[in-house]
Amino acid sequence: MRVKVAVVTVQGKAYFHIVNLLKEKDIAFFSLMPNESIPAGVKVVITTPEEQYGIVFDKILTFTCEEELDSLMSQVTISLHGKERYERMVIGVDPGEVTGLIVIADGKVLIEANCLSIQETSNKIKSILKNVNLSATKVRVKIGNGVPAYRELIGTLDKALDPKIVLDVVSEVGTNLPISKRSRSLRHIISATRISTRVGCIYQRSRKE
Repeated sequence: MRVKVAVVTVQGKAYFHIVNLLKEKDIAFFSLMPNESIPAGVKVVITTPEEQYGIVFDKILTFTCEEELDSLMSQVTISLHGKERYERMVIGVDPGEVTGLIVIADGKVLIEANCLSIQETSNKIKSILKNVNLSATKVRVKIGNGVPAYRELIGTLDKALDPKIVLDVVSEVGTNLPISKRSRSLRHIISATRISTRVGCIYQRSRKE
């Protein structure tokens, strides 16, 4: 498989976070110094805001902080798929003590995660959607209703997310099917995936000033 990502930085902290992200997503990459030439076949360069001005390349993404990694990953994935934007994005959410979350764009899985609080879930979704053009990409967030906490979560998301985003309440009946011991760490993500495929009831968004 041809390597399509180049990490171009001499900043240790930035390199650490970028490389860990790419390894986690099983994305191969080149590690380069800012003065090195970009190999043929590379589609996207990841660097820092300070170093980007010395790099000549069409598609440059910048790492700013650890909190923006989800947003950076979304941009990397879009670039690797040869797109400027996605047409449709669905975020499945399985609320609970551990909240499973999955992001699927144009049929491709972008992000899988477990969150440990309602606020963490809300912040993660906001980070993922930060650079999504909501005028061009239709976004739906589907929240399972299997536990009472879903009401607080959907209320938090209603306040936090742009009104263009559709919120759906989805029945969780049958989503928590038995899984192997080997897959228990993925239990909530698997449930979120099943929730993302179901038709739900649209939640009436609050009006914003």
